[in-house]
Amino acid sequence: MGFLSVLAMAQRWVAERAGPGAVAVDATAGGGVDTLFLARTIGPGGLVYAFDIQEAALDRTRERLAAADGPGGGIAPVRLLRAGHERMAELIDPRHRGLVRAAMFNLGFLPMADADRSVITRPDTTIPAMKAALGLMAPGGVLTAVVYPGHEGGGEEAQEVERWMTSLPAAEAQLALYRMPQKPAAPYLLALEKRAPLPG
Repeated sequence: MGFLSVLAMAQRWVAERAGPGAVAVDATAGGGVDTLFLARTIGPGGLVYAFDIQEAALDRTRERLAAADGPGGGIAPVRLLRAGHERMAELIDPRHRGLVRAAMFNLGFLPMADADRSVITRPDTTIPAMKAALGLMAPGGVLTAVVYPGHEGGGEEAQEVERWMTSLPAAEAQLALYRMPQKPAAPYLLALEKRAPLPG
């Protein structure tokens, strides 16, 4: 039996911190896998925000959610937003600021056969989005980021994300890294757990 995949580990870390009734964000809806996972994890009393700039991604996510939300589906409502994730702070309801328990980033390109693979996530929007997510998060909440150094532009983005996360003070957020060092081009996982604000 091998180690968990980076995607499964991201979900595991989120499930430990985002329970029923939570607010969560899928910053890169893509095919809707993480959106559905979040909706199932937090249940009908919670709320998921899902961002993507491609209508095809939102359509696929919508289809996945509809297929899962039959009798006994028990999933959270999802607000699908056709917008860049860097607009997160602007588009998330002010009532939910400081209440987000999880924000998931699965970077790279849309994993669909007919997708335009020149449309990729980029550090100039990804880093602002992550800063916004951390600002919206409750203490103890988690931000997960699966990065893909193996595709064009992915290595640069992975380095920028890791550099930014590493620069954060430990008092603000704790960083974890999950990676297979023998496979340097393979996807890997970075995660931030937001720390409680210092008294003061």
